[in-house]
Amino acid sequence: MAIATTGEMRSGTQPGGKTLYRLAGLAVVAALHVAVIYGLVTNLAQRTIDVVRAPIETHILPPDAPVPPPAPPAPKLAPPPPLYVPPPVVQIAPPPVPSRAVTAVTPVKPPEPAPPIAVPRTAAPAAHQAVRVQPRLDPARSRDPEYPAASKRLGEQGSLIVQVLVDPDGRPRDVRLIESCGSPRLDQAALAGIRSSYRFIPGTLDGKPEAQWFTFRFVWKLK
Repeated sequence: MAIATTGEMRSGTQPGGKTLYRLAGLAVVAALHVAVIYGLVTNLAQRTIDVVRAPIETHILPPDAPVPPPAPPAPKLAPPPPLYVPPPVVQIAPPPVPSRAVTAVTPVKPPEPAPPIAVPRTAAPAAHQAVRVQPRLDPARSRDPEYPAASKRLGEQGSLIVQVLVDPDGRPRDVRLIESCGSPRLDQAALAGIRSSYRFIPGTLDGKPEAQWFTFRFVWKLK
């Protein structure tokens, strides 16, 4: 019984000693923190009091004392230079004209115009009027065309107007029908007969033969 009781006491006492040791260490650390904080607070308060306790000097000027000049104004700083400065514009003046190129200018009176020369007036020649003569039929060298047999049997007759271009030799160069007689058979027989059997006296201009158109009436009549 005695041995068992002693063993129990040892085993219970050992854990309690470790706990006390830990508590003592924490107390020491807490005390150090409190001391440091107290020292800092006390030092700052002392410095603040020292600054506030500094003497303040005041000077009372008599009424006759000169007023000190005002402080000079702050110098004005030049603006910063621009980032880009354009190059200066260079104007090239024209070359000077040499003085010897200019001569003295003397006004000169213009010469008086010569008097007009009197020209005797003459009568203007009369405008030349061309003399044109129209062509005409030459009976001596012409013969009438044959009367169409079918037109004779049918009793066809009538007159037609023909236009002929007569060349300088009196020959019909072109023959045109201007107005029909009513029978195509008689019209064609007249145009063919005039082209082959008719001759003309050519027209003239100032006495010289020239080609001209000649219009006349051709008549078909049964006898």
